[in-house]
Amino acid sequence: MEGKKITTTSGIEIRELYTSAKPNTEMPGKFPFTRGIQKDMYRGRLWTMRQYAGFSTAEESNKRYHYLLNQGTTGLSVAFDLPTQIGYDSDHEMSEGEVGKVGVAIDSLKDMEILFEGIALQKVTTSMTINATAGILLAMYIALAKKQDADIRQISGTIQNDILKEYAARGTYIYPPKPSMRIITDIFEYCSKEIPKWNTISISGYHIREAGSTAVQELAFTLANGKAYLNAAIEKGLDINVFARRLSFFFNCHNDFFEEIAKFRAARRMWAKITKELGATDERAQMLRFHTQTGGSTLTAQQPLNNVIRVTNQAMAAVLGGTQSLHTNGYDEALSLPTEAAAKIALRTQQVIAFESGVTGTVDPLAGSFFVENLTDEIEAAAQLYIDKIDIMGGSVNAIENGYIQNEIAAAAYQYQVDIEDGSKVIVGVNMFTQSVEETIEPFNINDSIRIVQSEKIVLLKQQRDNLVVDAALHALKEAAEGTSNLMPYILTAVEAYATLGEIADVLRSVFGEY
Repeated sequence: MEGKKITTTSGIEIRELYTSAKPNTEMPGKFPFTRGIQKDMYRGRLWTMRQYAGFSTAEESNKRYHYLLNQGTTGLSVAFDLPTQIGYDSDHEMSEGEVGKVGVAIDSLKDMEILFEGIALQKVTTSMTINATAGILLAMYIALAKKQDADIRQISGTIQNDILKEYAARGTYIYPPKPSMRIITDIFEYCSKEIPKWNTISISGYHIREAGSTAVQELAFTLANGKAYLNAAIEKGLDINVFARRLSFFFNCHNDFFEEIAKFRAARRMWAKITKELGATDERAQMLRFHTQTGGSTLTAQQPLNNVIRVTNQAMAAVLGGTQSLHTNGYDEALSLPTEAAAKIALRTQQVIAFESGVTGTVDPLAGSFFVENLTDEIEAAAQLYIDKIDIMGGSVNAIENGYIQNEIAAAAYQYQVDIEDGSKVIVGVNMFTQSVEETIEPFNINDSIRIVQSEKIVLLKQQRDNLVVDAALHALKEAAEGTSNLMPYILTAVEAYATLGEIADVLRSVFGEY
């Protein structure tokens, strides 16, 4: 329609025709990495194909992991249940109704041993979506690797470990911001010395976007949080050229195809500039490496098979944007955890893109597009305005504590919902092209008896372990938390004595308090 104004989801106006872009002499693998962090990108190595999985007990999740590995998944990605995420054992009263529901229940090293039974940790990369209790779950993973006689310095993977976005958008925090930042920088320091191939944080825009932000807000608030982590580590005396190499990012990918591609290109350029300004001289410390997950909040319960198309569109945008790792959602996830059938078609989507579409044949294939180059610049400029405003407030911690970031996300989420309800934003099968009778999809169900099973395991564990050793380890951890020592060695000792996750988290609660 002539004269109609069209914008991206972030409100950036899209011109009817783009006839020029500024000359771009940037090269992939070179600062500022707009065109990718490797000079040959997917010609040299495809992205890691992960499928986020975890539910019920460790035994049940282990079966799903073996299934996914047999189907061609190249990396594991662990979802933990809500009690595990907020530091409660399965037998705690606060855990009732939540055990094993949105992820796997992990109460102790014993559960971690079952979760990865038959899987050599030195031969897979594992991503763990865990934040407030990240240090505890990482310690369990290290302890298990040691039991497998793995070379600890060779194990690789990622813990999310991004607490700032929990305060801003997701909610699974335990401790106040300052002690939480201490735990995170302790993990940075410990891993840089003991497990140098581990990615110590996955700075997450995903949940910011799921909470309702625009693409520009997702980018801006994520990079602002990244700056806060850099500054905290520098203040602790860590070398940015060492620890920044192990930082990674986790972005969402929604339906606006070109906006998402331009967002990823702008993210690399902006992060390279941020790290350089803070003193990074090693190119590996300036590179933004990221995992992408397709947009959970874009999935619809109505006409759920439409989600296969949405996920394909989003996955293609992530690949064209240069992601290092990708999870594709199951088409049934608006209804339940994904069934095996939905998980398989989600993985096959990545494999078809990788091996049949031809988009991996050249680096940054949309570079030079008048539209994409202009949009990359516009997204960068719009995100920079937010970052500058947050810097004036004193950084992300202050911006979160005064509610600025939360309010901006809430306003964007409200506007998005208004646009859907008044029809200006079309959602196929929801407010247009609807049908009176919905197709039925059999959801994936979790047995409510899991809490009983897990509680019985905890009783047995406490009978079999050496409780004097456990008490000594927990006491030593409490003293370390009251002082300034790095907490990771003390957490690892407690884990290896088979202290439970809840016992360790409670020790830290007793020192740091709850937020």
